[in-house]
Amino acid sequence: MYDSIFLLFAVTVFVAVVLGLEGGFIWWTDRRGPEARRLERRLRAASAGGHAAEHLTILKQRSLSKSAGLHRLLLSLPRVHTLDRILMQSGLTLSVSQLLGLTLGLAAAGLLLPILLGRGVLVGLALAAILGTLPVLYVLRARTKRLQRIENQLPDAIDLMGRALRAGHAFPTALSMVGDEMADPVGGEFRTIFDEINYGVALENALRNLLTRVPSTDLQYFVVALLIQRETGGNLAELLDNISAIIRSRIKLQGEIRTLSAEGKLSAWVLSLLPFGAALVINLVNPGFMTVLWTDATGLKLIYGALFTMAFGIWWMTRIVKIRV
Repeated sequence: MYDSIFLLFAVTVFVAVVLGLEGGFIWWTDRRGPEARRLERRLRAASAGGHAAEHLTILKQRSLSKSAGLHRLLLSLPRVHTLDRILMQSGLTLSVSQLLGLTLGLAAAGLLLPILLGRGVLVGLALAAILGTLPVLYVLRARTKRLQRIENQLPDAIDLMGRALRAGHAFPTALSMVGDEMADPVGGEFRTIFDEINYGVALENALRNLLTRVPSTDLQYFVVALLIQRETGGNLAELLDNISAIIRSRIKLQGEIRTLSAEGKLSAWVLSLLPFGAALVINLVNPGFMTVLWTDATGLKLIYGALFTMAFGIWWMTRIVKIRV
């Protein structure tokens, strides 16, 4: 009798554990699985466009934070949507709340650490400013790299669309083929266009949304040419071939400019780091030789003046070697 009850209890516990594990796995797959993350990224990309989103509720579910209260608080901040759009353009999975939390956390750590070590408030403020800008610089660098990858992939994507049109496919089908065949990030952007069209967004608005998500000059040529062609007509496949050739010529010219300006950029780096390197070497050879610079009031004024002139020189050299095509 007791053996039967114990066996029934063991079987019941086993079934409950298995069902609990399966339920937990299904919940995790629905919320955090690869398919859920992929769908969330595509919906976030579609909602970042901004055109015609008021007609489609599904395109407006881009949250600034997982907390509803924090989301409402962030909406009251100025230019928060611009920051959210930059995050979207960078391709990172960070939200606005996560970026702001990381920035404030690093800034607080940079402020408190020198104070606890007895280095003073000014050193803490300087370190807080440096550490607080690191997440923003990381996001901007990721955004620049992603936009460069899109520009490099764009000619091949346009050629694929031209071949698809010559094979008899419709334009939305050509967009879908680019999204399926091309690698990210350009493949993901074209998949987003195709999804928006399927959701009911007009093609013109979907293309403008693409420009909002990817602020690229080459992509602007592509979108403007398509919009003009839809108004005036003409051979779309031939038009795409011409756009692809123009973009490849611009990329080639940009490469030549980067090669010619590499010497100027290297000179800027050397001139910027040379004073700090020389000061470090002098301080290591003769530690007391340069103490007058930060112990005397005149020395501090010289340091501030030197830093200001160096910052202006770095900005000026950056403007010189930066050539727009």
